[in-house]
Amino acid sequence: MGNKFEQIIAEQKEERNALPVTDWCSRADESKIDLDSPLAQIVIGVRRSGKSTICHKVLKNRNIDYAYVNFDDERLHDLRSEQLNDVLQALYTIYGDFKYLFLDEIQNVEGWHLFVNRLLRQGIRLIVIGSNAKLLSGELSTHLTGRYVEIELFPFSFSETLNYKKINHKASTTKEVAFRRQAYLDYLKQGGFPEMFRVGEGQKREYLRTLFQSIIFKDIVKRFTVRYIKTLTDIFNILLNNISREISYTKIAKMLNIRSVHTAQNYVSYLKQAYLFLSVPRFSYKSIARASNRKMYVIDSAFLSFLPEITSSNDGFLLENIVLLELCRRRANNNFDIYYYKNNYEIDFVIAKNGNIQELIQVSLALNNEKRRKREISALLKAADDLKCNNLKIITQEEKNIIVQNGQTIEIISVIDWLCDGNNTLNIF
Repeated sequence: MGNKFEQIIAEQKEERNALPVTDWCSRADESKIDLDSPLAQIVIGVRRSGKSTICHKVLKNRNIDYAYVNFDDERLHDLRSEQLNDVLQALYTIYGDFKYLFLDEIQNVEGWHLFVNRLLRQGIRLIVIGSNAKLLSGELSTHLTGRYVEIELFPFSFSETLNYKKINHKASTTKEVAFRRQAYLDYLKQGGFPEMFRVGEGQKREYLRTLFQSIIFKDIVKRFTVRYIKTLTDIFNILLNNISREISYTKIAKMLNIRSVHTAQNYVSYLKQAYLFLSVPRFSYKSIARASNRKMYVIDSAFLSFLPEITSSNDGFLLENIVLLELCRRRANNNFDIYYYKNNYEIDFVIAKNGNIQELIQVSLALNNEKRRKREISALLKAADDLKCNNLKIITQEEKNIIVQNGQTIEIISVIDWLCDGNNTLNIF
C-alpha cells in the first residue's frame, strides 16, 4: 500500500461496515446531528457514552457512504499534526472522493483544529467526536468560531433505558408498572453506560474499572502530563464519596497533604473536563459566590455502585445524582441554568432562565418520616418566599401527591413519572 496509514484506514473501514446498526437503540440526541449543515457536528461526552454509535447510526440511516478514521487506535497514538495530510491521502485512497468524514477522538492530535478548519473550507461535511470538554470546546471556540455545532451526549437516560429494554413508558397495567419499577431500580444501581446492559452481572465491576482507567490515563494523565496519578485517583474517590455536597479545595489539599490548593483545583478540573464529574454552582446574585461554591455529581451512577472505594453511597445520593443528570440532558434543549440554594436551609436544584427563577426542586428518597417531610416542605416554602418562585416540586422514589400550604402548591412526583415525562422541567418556560 502507498502510505503506512492505508492499512489502518482499510481495517477501520471493515469494522465500520460490520457495525450492526439495526440492533442499536434510538437516542433522543440523534435529531441534533444535522448532516445537511455545512457546520462541523461536534459530539462530546464521557467515554463509552455512545458517541461513536450515535454518529454511525445517523450516517448509516441516511445511507451515506462516509469516510471514517478512529484516532483512538493504538497505531495512531503518536500521530503528529504534520502527518494528518498523510491520513487524508489514505482516506481518499480507501474511500474515493467522499463528501462526509467522521473523525473519532481527533483531539488526540495536537493542532487538529487547523486540519478540521481546512476540511471545512473544502466543503467536506464533518462529524467529530471527543471525550475532553476543554480540548474540544476551548479550541473550537478559539479556532472554529461560528463553524461548528456542539452536541453533548450523556450515557442512556432512563427513557432510553426503557426503549432499550422494550418497556412501555406510559402503560398503567400492573405488569408494565412493575416492569418500569424494576427497570428503575436496575438503572439506579447500574446507570446508563450502554455496554453495562450487555455485560454479565459478574463483569460489570471490571468493565467499569477498565473504563475508569482508560479515562484517567488517556483523557487526563496523557493530556495534562499529570505526575501524581495516585493523588488524582485519591481526589476522584473523595469527590465520589461526597456526591451532592459542596466541595472545598482547601479541605481536599489538607486531606491529601497537597502543598498547593491550586493543584487540587487543577486535578478536579481535569476530572470534570474528562466528563467524570459535573458541578452545580450555588445560586447567588453575586458572581463570586456562584464561582466559589459548587456541589459535585458523577457522570453516571454506576460509579457509585460498582467501584470498591465508595464508603458513603446510598440510594438518596443516587437519586439526586440521577435527577441532576436528567436536568442536564433537558438543559441542552432549553438553555436553562441549574443551581442549588443555601440560606440556613438548602434547595437541591434551582432552575433559572435569563436570570429569572423558574422552578425549585427538592429530591428526597421518601417523605414517610414526618421530620424529613416537614424539613423538605419548609425549605421549599421559605425558598419560594426568598426567591419569588411559585413552581415547587419534590421528586421522591415513589410518592405522588399535591400539597397546598401557606398559599403555595407543592407537587410531589415519583422519579419514575418525572423521568418518563420529557415535558417536566421543559414546559415551564
